[in-house]
Amino acid sequence: IASQLGAHLTLAPVTPWRPPHFSAQAASYFGVRLTLARVLLWRQYEQSSNLLGSVLGDARSASMLGVPSRNMISRALGPEFGGSIGVLFFLANIFSCALSLAGLSEATINNFGPGGYMASETIHALPTGHWYHFGYAFCISTVTSSFNYTGLSSTTFGENLFADWGFDYTTHVPMNFPYVFGVVFSGVTGLMAGANMSGDLKKPDISIPRGTLQAIFGTFFLYSITALLLAASCSRDLLKNDYTVVQNINIWPPLIFIGIFATSLASAMSNLIGASRILHRVAEDKLFGAILFPFLKLMCSSNPVNAVFFSWVLVICVLLIGALNAIAQITSVFFLLCYAGVNLACLALDLTSAPNFRPTFYYFSWHTASLGFIGSIGMMFIINPGASGVAIISLLLILIGLHYKAPIPASWGSISQALIFHQVRKYLLMLDTRKEHVKYWRPQILLLVANPKSCLPLIDFVNDLKKSGLYVLGHVKLCSNDMLEADPLQEETPYWLGLIDYLKIKAFVDITVSTSVRQGVQNLVRLSGLGAMKPNTVIFGFRDQTPSLNTFRDNKLFSKKNLKFAKLDRAEVVEYFTARDLPASSSQPSLFLDSDSLDVQRSMDAEPKVSAVEYVHIIADVLRMNKNICLARHFHKLDKETLFGKSSLSPDQERFIDVWPVDLIRPQNASTSWDNSSLFLLQLACILSMVDAWKAKTTLRVFLCVTSLQDMQRKELQLKEMLGQLRIQAKSILLPWDHVICHVATHRSTDDLTKMSETYLRSFNDLLQKNSGRSSVIFLNMPLPVINFADLENFPSECETYLECLETLTNHLPPILLVHGISSVISTAL
Repeated sequence: IASQLGAHLTLAPVTPWRPPHFSAQAASYFGVRLTLARVLLWRQYEQSSNLLGSVLGDARSASMLGVPSRNMISRALGPEFGGSIGVLFFLANIFSCALSLAGLSEATINNFGPGGYMASETIHALPTGHWYHFGYAFCISTVTSSFNYTGLSSTTFGENLFADWGFDYTTHVPMNFPYVFGVVFSGVTGLMAGANMSGDLKKPDISIPRGTLQAIFGTFFLYSITALLLAASCSRDLLKNDYTVVQNINIWPPLIFIGIFATSLASAMSNLIGASRILHRVAEDKLFGAILFPFLKLMCSSNPVNAVFFSWVLVICVLLIGALNAIAQITSVFFLLCYAGVNLACLALDLTSAPNFRPTFYYFSWHTASLGFIGSIGMMFIINPGASGVAIISLLLILIGLHYKAPIPASWGSISQALIFHQVRKYLLMLDTRKEHVKYWRPQILLLVANPKSCLPLIDFVNDLKKSGLYVLGHVKLCSNDMLEADPLQEETPYWLGLIDYLKIKAFVDITVSTSVRQGVQNLVRLSGLGAMKPNTVIFGFRDQTPSLNTFRDNKLFSKKNLKFAKLDRAEVVEYFTARDLPASSSQPSLFLDSDSLDVQRSMDAEPKVSAVEYVHIIADVLRMNKNICLARHFHKLDKETLFGKSSLSPDQERFIDVWPVDLIRPQNASTSWDNSSLFLLQLACILSMVDAWKAKTTLRVFLCVTSLQDMQRKELQLKEMLGQLRIQAKSILLPWDHVICHVATHRSTDDLTKMSETYLRSFNDLLQKNSGRSSVIFLNMPLPVINFADLENFPSECETYLECLETLTNHLPPILLVHGISSVISTAL
């Protein structure tokens, strides 16, 4: 239906209800010039707003029949906005129905009450009471009217030409433009009446536009002619003191009462049926839970009986207000707010440039929709600021309540997604990689995951590490496309998206299909992201023989409750990733990670899924593509619930983020080497320490290994000065490690880690355990593998040796991240 919306300057939809009364009141206070100006303004608004009804009628979809206006708002702006607007639209129809009945009762009293035209002429006493006093005033006004009716007269017309504010003789309230506007506007709020009953029409796309156009032009003509004739034939005193003057001066007075009776009753029935159907549709959407379920039952000829009865009860309650003009103002405010919602829906649809939004009205544009929205809101506050404020606050309260509590229907869609896409695309095109600068560098991380069952803590940790940067979960599925009838990723992607929802992390998912892990990783590294938003850092787990753990079990990171916006239940997501017998499309091993992330339970003797050669080649591929690389190990030990608990830690339980910028290949330069890799290491640790939870519970420490105790003080001052220049708040610690590097051969012809003695590696591991054994996270420089293309026969064994060396370095430690940086990431310019 939204695709057909075409014109929204929706300020004056029309119902042919009591034009004599409103024309007389408008002419008496506005004057002819102001009244005609207002009528012309109505025409401008009605021409644009009536086409809303015409295109609403174009909807042939059964899901939109019944209350197209509210459904259009819901489907365009989302269920929260549509649900809240639906409630107010329902109340608007309730008040409009009460207004029609109040007007009818007033006309009945005027005709059949004491002194009425059709009452008995015999009066035996002068009883007192509210209605009797009203009847007496009416009789007096009837007598005086005979002296003020002049017939068609240019002199009378000239006297009524300009505005002259006075008092309402029924309520003694001083009149002004907003007050009279609010009363008169309530008589022209029937634009949605036909659309609300479109379900009963055989051809709503033809009947509604035709009927709405006829009603608008007909009532416009009648209002204009009536105002001109009254102004030319009745004095201002008569118009101000007798709102039924048309009946007094008519050749046959009962004719006016019959017209008022017919139009008021028809308008009341229209509003009552419209209100009941709005309530029924809101109940069908199940946005308010079981509260509205009773209104879904007892259907009779497409009319919800329970909803009609409830609407009738509310109408009776509104009638207790009594004052006709007070009801009219509230009616106007509610309808204007609903029309503002319709205008906002069309404006949003136009701003998104959605291809399926093709309005049929030639003159529609975002300018008309904007004017309609602004005009509706503005006139609300002009009519009654207090009631307008209450209506908007009620709208916001219902909207907020629905946002947090109501289920989101998947088939509705939301305009926010279209607006976000439109803006993101525009600004992403403006994001130019050629304009990148180190001052504005931020981590954009690709985390390679096989099965999240065993690496939830690592996934959550990287979410903290990204620090408002890009975060992508990458996954490789091993299979051949030639063997499949359908794309297996269509089945698997919803589960990964559900995982992100329940972990409450801000990440994207990128899955690829490949015949080998290495090729799949190459595809992910090259193709993940979009435009300038591409990963600059790749993180994956460690390859070892440690058995994997099911971190879904008793993991407080994973939400225990189903989320209203999640497409899959929590149990479905957990079962998919933890089942031993995965579906056929998922049975093949798909990626590597360490004990934090292997995708099936395996014993100590099980063969890792990725060979050592392939693993080392993947490291080399990532470096060759100029990406920073991190290897994660022991992150199953990271317990953020304990770390960030409310209980304060004792001094001996203080938590640390430790940075070891040590060059293990060239240990003699350990205290003087601050290359890009060491600075990148320091930058990641600093970013983690800036996260609120980590900042409150942990302390950043930088360890510098020295070989000369004599230069220790000077090097400590240098380290503190460098940290100060980089604006990094950290505790600097210098450690002598002569007992470690003494195991390194003095003369070495290669920078290969595999050539280092095992004693050296174990000694450094002992140094790490002694000083960082209780730390929360350790950041350590990663020694790179050396690929000797001249000796490929021994390469498999060298790869195994390299991984064994890394394993020796990181054994029996807290969560540790082996880091190697490529590019410059720190600047002192900011």
